[in-house]
Amino acid sequence: MASLLKGFSLLALTTMSVSTLANGGKSDVALKDIRKENGKTKIVIVGGGAGGLSVASQLKKNFDTKGDIIIVEPSDKHYYQPLWTLVGGGIFDRSKSEKDEKDCIPAGTNWIKDSVVEFKPDDNIIITKNGDKLDYDYLVVAAGLEIYWDKVKGLKENLGKNGVTSNYSFDSVEKTFEYIKGLKDGVAIFTFPNTGIKCGGAPQKIMWLADDYFRSHGVRDKIKVEFNTAGVSMFAVKKYSDALDQLAKNRNIVQNFKHNLVEIKGDTKEAVFETADGLKTEHFDMIHVTPPMGAPSFIKASPLADPATGFVNVDKGTLQHVKYENVFSLGDCSSLPTSKTAAAITSQAPVLVKNLISHKIGKPLEAVYDGYTSCPITTGYNSLILAEFKYGNVVAESFPFDQSKERYLPMLMKKYVFPFAYWNLMLSGKWFGPKGVFNPHPPQNLN
Repeated sequence: MASLLKGFSLLALTTMSVSTLANGGKSDVALKDIRKENGKTKIVIVGGGAGGLSVASQLKKNFDTKGDIIIVEPSDKHYYQPLWTLVGGGIFDRSKSEKDEKDCIPAGTNWIKDSVVEFKPDDNIIITKNGDKLDYDYLVVAAGLEIYWDKVKGLKENLGKNGVTSNYSFDSVEKTFEYIKGLKDGVAIFTFPNTGIKCGGAPQKIMWLADDYFRSHGVRDKIKVEFNTAGVSMFAVKKYSDALDQLAKNRNIVQNFKHNLVEIKGDTKEAVFETADGLKTEHFDMIHVTPPMGAPSFIKASPLADPATGFVNVDKGTLQHVKYENVFSLGDCSSLPTSKTAAAITSQAPVLVKNLISHKIGKPLEAVYDGYTSCPITTGYNSLILAEFKYGNVVAESFPFDQSKERYLPMLMKKYVFPFAYWNLMLSGKWFGPKGVFNPHPPQNLN
């Protein structure tokens, strides 16, 4: 029973990371009104997505009047992107995934509605798009991933038409279900790029939903379903990869490994892939594209970046920058070698907060992140495989049963529990990964 309860607590946020849109705009809080008062610590958080808001909420509980917490985020809207798989499958309306950013900002923190264009960590300054300079005592970078729509030729021009769709865009996600339910025969292709992405299981989640839909509507035998991935397996963790591989064989899914999408020809409905044998062109009637992704350009060009990857270069245990002691990072934009999901953030945020506060008061950074993350892989409208693992792709399951088997309970939680938990617990700093509402790394309160 204890293991089962732990599983329920843990599962409330085993989901993909949430993205934000870089649309610029005037500051919600004027920089001249934010002053570092005597005895106060000024913490600037770059990014108002899942990572940034979780950290801001947890820090606010511990700093309160002794700290100014400033969130720099350009977006008007905040998206619960994990729901987009279910929107693409026709289960929910996309409006359920959206809230105003202002309603998500933690009380007592300051929101600057602007984007960052430059980091100057030697001077403890960031520069915004509006040309403002903002100083800090501590910097937390939680800017998410940048989606490279332009790296697939013809993708942007055809997205949302000619059978081309992607659940990674709020604008096209509803087209996914339109194409699924409209396909009566032909070829449906689902792709995975040669870069890291938000949630490694997401590209095939919608494929399994489509396969289930085709079967339940009696057209599956007339539709060829392909999973064309730049990778060499179905998933990074062998236990779950083996299960998904067998599932693909059982359901007659064509698996094409080492197939990286490089071009979409919308007029002729052709997709061009890089393969070990050269370029390969395939016809499609619908294609769901997972676009290439990577570190935001303003991070890649900064002194904070790992030269090899472009991500914020932090210690994988403490989440502190390897060079700048007053800089921390978490989530998708960090160099942490684990899957980029919101579940990972729930375990990362309390480590970061405790270590930042420990550094401020001159104590050792003792909190350690073990790489925990999770990816719930929908395999049908009423089934899901729950992958949980940590650094080294070591399986770290919470339920007292084999989570590589398809089950109904986790799918129910993904539909109804996860969204509630995200909006009401995670963003307000009340969720701590595998420990649920119990903070495994309680910091010293500075109030």
